[in-house]
Amino acid sequence: MVYDPVATRRREMQAAVEAALAGSDAAAAEGRLWRLPVCYAPDLGPDLAELAAGMGLTVERVAELHGSAEYFVYMLGFMPGFGYMGDLPAELERPRRTEPRVRVPAGSVAVAGRLTTVYPWESPGGWHLIGRCPVPLYDAGRADPVLLAAGDRVRFEAVDRAAFDGIAQAVASGRFDPASLRAAS
Repeated sequence: MVYDPVATRRREMQAAVEAALAGSDAAAAEGRLWRLPVCYAPDLGPDLAELAAGMGLTVERVAELHGSAEYFVYMLGFMPGFGYMGDLPAELERPRRTEPRVRVPAGSVAVAGRLTTVYPWESPGGWHLIGRCPVPLYDAGRADPVLLAAGDRVRFEAVDRAAFDGIAQAVASGRFDPASLRAAS
C-alpha cells in the first residue's frame, strides 16, 4: 500500500491497514525479551544527578525506576540499532535537552519524553544520559548486526562498575555472546 495524502484520505488508508492486519497474525507476533546490563555510575551517566535533582529523586531511585519497567521497542531509527523504547515510568518523563551534545558515547543509556534508548555508537544527541550499556547494539561483524528489532522487549539490569568493565572487556576480546542476554519470555 502507498499512502498519498492528495489521492487518499487518512480514514480510507486506516480502514485498509486495519483490514490487512485483521487477516494476519501480526498482532500475535511477540518479539524477544532482552536483559541489557547498564551501569548508572555518575561518569557514565553525566545527566543522572541533574535529572534526579530536577525530579526531586535520588540517583538511586532514578536507576531503580528505569530498571523497574519492561520497555517495548517501538521502532529503530536515527541510526542502525537505535531503538525507540517505551514507555518510561511517568516519574522519569522529561523533554529532550535544550542543547544537544555534539558527542554522545556509544552505549549511552538515555531518556527523553516517554522513551529510553541506548546509543549504538558515538554520535550527536539530545537525550539525557543516565548510564551506559557495555553491549554494542550494532556490530557490523555479527551475522545479524542489529541486536534489537521492532517488537522486542527490553529490561535494563543495573550492574556495578566491576561487572560493567568485565562485560566491556569480554566484548572487546570477542568473548561475549549477545545471545546470552535473551531471556525466556
